[in-house]
Amino acid sequence: MNFQKEIQVNAASQTAKKGLPAALWALTISAFGIGTTEFVIVGLLPTVASDLGITIPSAGLLVSLYAIGVAIGAPILTALTGKIPRKTLLVSIMLLFVIGNVLASIAPGFITLILARILTGFAHGVYFSIGSTIAASLVAEEKRATAISIMFSGLTLAIVTGVPLGTFIGQHFGWRATFIGVSILGIIGLAASLLLVPNHLKNGKTASVKSQFKVLGNKRLIFAFLMTAMGYGGTFVVFTYLSPILQKITGFQESTVTFILLIYGIAIALGNLIGGKAANKNPLKALLWMFAAQGLVLLAFYFTVSSPAASIITLFFLGALSFASVPGLQLLVVQIAEKELPGTEDVASGINIAAFNVGIAIGSYAGGMIVTSSLGLGSTPWIGALFLLVTVIITAYSIRLSKQR
Repeated sequence: MNFQKEIQVNAASQTAKKGLPAALWALTISAFGIGTTEFVIVGLLPTVASDLGITIPSAGLLVSLYAIGVAIGAPILTALTGKIPRKTLLVSIMLLFVIGNVLASIAPGFITLILARILTGFAHGVYFSIGSTIAASLVAEEKRATAISIMFSGLTLAIVTGVPLGTFIGQHFGWRATFIGVSILGIIGLAASLLLVPNHLKNGKTASVKSQFKVLGNKRLIFAFLMTAMGYGGTFVVFTYLSPILQKITGFQESTVTFILLIYGIAIALGNLIGGKAANKNPLKALLWMFAAQGLVLLAFYFTVSSPAASIITLFFLGALSFASVPGLQLLVVQIAEKELPGTEDVASGINIAAFNVGIAIGSYAGGMIVTSSLGLGSTPWIGALFLLVTVIITAYSIRLSKQR
């Protein structure tokens, strides 16, 4: 990612000698809280649906509409807040995050809960758009990648531990208790940002609307965004309804689902690491094989979902493959922007973050449509596999397009 020199902090070289600055841990704590609130709702869908007297597909809107909030927040709100001092913006984002989760915890009905989730999604979108820039500005040039990876480790850690723990709390003490817990995480992240993040972080260049249109007019970037949306969408056709699938079809008890989500989270962490290394040299080629393998595993889950042992094994591979493509997709977008539209790398990355969440929204909505149709819950895996088939075709065409260029 191309971070502007003007956002560098003068003390970066000094902090490099002493090790990584404490401000990075403030960013990591905040990323952990934000990641937890995004994904924990997946394990709580049956609990929320039962408590509010709504259907599980309706509850699935809590995933898709949150994603739409992130998709709006990432490119649009980041551009609108470009002139606000970085620390002020960071603290304001975490305050908005806390308010959103508190409102979710006291929501009297489903509509209020949806509005609270969208509000929290806005905070999520802006945070991850500026978080990498701030992390990079805290250290010397040669430690930027390390700093960014540490911040994003909070998101991975949320999937591994935050989601299973939040699901456990929601199942035993009510889903509102989970949102209270996430609010506390947000307060800790806010306090850490106030105390540890430097006061004089310089702003990066504000992305103009014109530059965003340039990115959206590039054919190769468009196909990269489509790969992101469709690949992630296929994952969330199943992932959104994973808890009811495991309970109603596989036959697991509610408490066992928490343990399975932990296994799934570990697989995600491993897959993200392995996928990043695999995509270093040729991201497009690596992505083609990842998407093909993910589609096959989704199809396999359709046949193994009724078997407790086989379903857990399949889910482990599905978790690893579902998030293995994330580093490669981000790298691909940046590489294309560097070659074809120099100076728009940050804008392209922000739009790709939006594409991830558009995929989540489409996938979770499609899953809800399948659940309410005559096909039912059990058909979500093969529908997700169809998404990946389309993604493979798009990726193959992108490889052809890159060779032509």
